[in-house]
Amino acid sequence: MNKTLTYKKVGNSITITKGDSSETGKLVIPDKIDGMPVTAIGNQAFYRCTGLTSVTIPNSVTSIDNGAFSGCSGLTNATLPSSLKMNGGAIFWKCTKLTNVIIPDTINFIGELMFARCTSLQSVTLPKSLKSISDQAFSGSGLTSIIIPRGVKSIGEYAFWGCSRLTSVTIPDSVTSIGEYAFQGCIDLKSVTIPNSVTSIESNAFEKTIKIIRK
Repeated sequence: MNKTLTYKKVGNSITITKGDSSETGKLVIPDKIDGMPVTAIGNQAFYRCTGLTSVTIPNSVTSIDNGAFSGCSGLTNATLPSSLKMNGGAIFWKCTKLTNVIIPDTINFIGELMFARCTSLQSVTLPKSLKSISDQAFSGSGLTSIIIPRGVKSIGEYAFWGCSRLTSVTIPDSVTSIGEYAFQGCIDLKSVTIPNSVTSIESNAFEKTIKIIRK
């Protein structure tokens, strides 16, 4: 039994339901508890565990629920396992010191508010498997540049809203829709090239000062 983790048995697997809020430093989540695989991290399991600086998630985990690490203001590094198939919203919301995160190729969407208000996150490599970026996924984050991989079809509402340090964005010719206010408040983004594949651009998707280039 891991004394710092609260968990429940779901069938023949384990879901982590709560971490120890007093835990500090590096967190290594075990791949097995009581001889059963740890396959899920539950809703807000490590919410506001502000002493954590890094987290290692085992490849046995296939699901991370809403807000699992939200408010972990000391967290600087996180690696999502290659086994991950389902991810909830706001997983890293307001992790203000997060600078590095590795997203596996098994992920096909970035959940709502997943990296919102991660003010130290300047860059992130999005996997080629990605199909959509959900509403507010990176809103208010510290991104300075972003390359959206080919295969993404939609960019959600407020997805990059308030990314005031964003200077470069690459939108591939697979994208067909850009939600309202998606890039509003990106005051350092001077121009953006939009491929002809984009047939829907919602209201106020871009800051008024941004030069829109069609190709």
